[in-house]
Amino acid sequence: MNQYGIFCSSEMQKVYELSKKFASFPTTVLIEGETGVGKEVIANLIHNSSPRANMPFLKVNCGAIPESLLDSELFGYERGAFTGANSRGSVGLFESADRGSLLLDEIGELSPLLQVKLLRVLQEREVRKIGSSWSKPIDVRIITCTNKNLWDAVKCDTFRMDLFYRLSIATVSIPPLRQRKDDILPLLEHFLQEFNELYGMEKSFDESSLNVILNHKFPGNVRELRNIVEVSYITAEKDIITVDDLPKYLVEALNSSLKFIDCDVSENMPSLPKLVESFEKEIISNALQSASSIRRAASMLGISNATLLRRIKLYNLEELAYSNS
Repeated sequence: MNQYGIFCSSEMQKVYELSKKFASFPTTVLIEGETGVGKEVIANLIHNSSPRANMPFLKVNCGAIPESLLDSELFGYERGAFTGANSRGSVGLFESADRGSLLLDEIGELSPLLQVKLLRVLQEREVRKIGSSWSKPIDVRIITCTNKNLWDAVKCDTFRMDLFYRLSIATVSIPPLRQRKDDILPLLEHFLQEFNELYGMEKSFDESSLNVILNHKFPGNVRELRNIVEVSYITAEKDIITVDDLPKYLVEALNSSLKFIDCDVSENMPSLPKLVESFEKEIISNALQSASSIRRAASMLGISNATLLRRIKLYNLEELAYSNS
């Protein structure tokens, strides 16, 4: 764990090491990953680990600003360049970030016109303000982020191929949270501690609620996990956060996965903790059958060897566990 990300997984360790390696060089970096995986965290790591760490690090979301405004935001403009322009003109982000770094988030949303202008900046290392007749040399390290597959955009003719090659010289791909389950619990504990310190309380999740969270697919990744912790924290009236305090969609998602449990929605329906236990037992059984060893099964499940051994004993799975050992 470190200030640039909470992780225990080997997948994120590789991302961290690669990012540190790229940081030493001034080359352009493309950071890929689904929404909420922590792309900006890695961008911060790259800038702050680079020789430019004490220089400006500016950021702009290319998908959140209209093209006309983004143009002037990035390149600046001379006074009187257009109606409503500041009478003194404006310095753009490229010029303001000189000798530092500029993060262009959601680079896949950049319009064709601005793609051409960005390509020129990368090729010529100079910028021209709107309404100006001359260009100014700049020294800016460009870091870009995208939640899209830019190569697919190239094939669809919505993103320039020459710009793609310029941006993807060094690429960092961040895997989604569902592919690095080892990171869920450390992240959850980090966010929980954050809220405990913020609100002056000592809340914690019980085992059943943790099981529901650990078995969630997390389409919203780390950002979704933080929201789950915050909502559950605020909802819980006691210091122990239970399944009843979790967002309803989590429980509904779990219930939709419990098709192997044959029960009617009636007074005889098992309680939610029992359903969670059944679900967990099924997942552990599948892992034990697929893995070549208990240690490998624990790694697949994203839990420690000791935790898996306790679950094996709890669910009477000893025969299945040791048949493949």
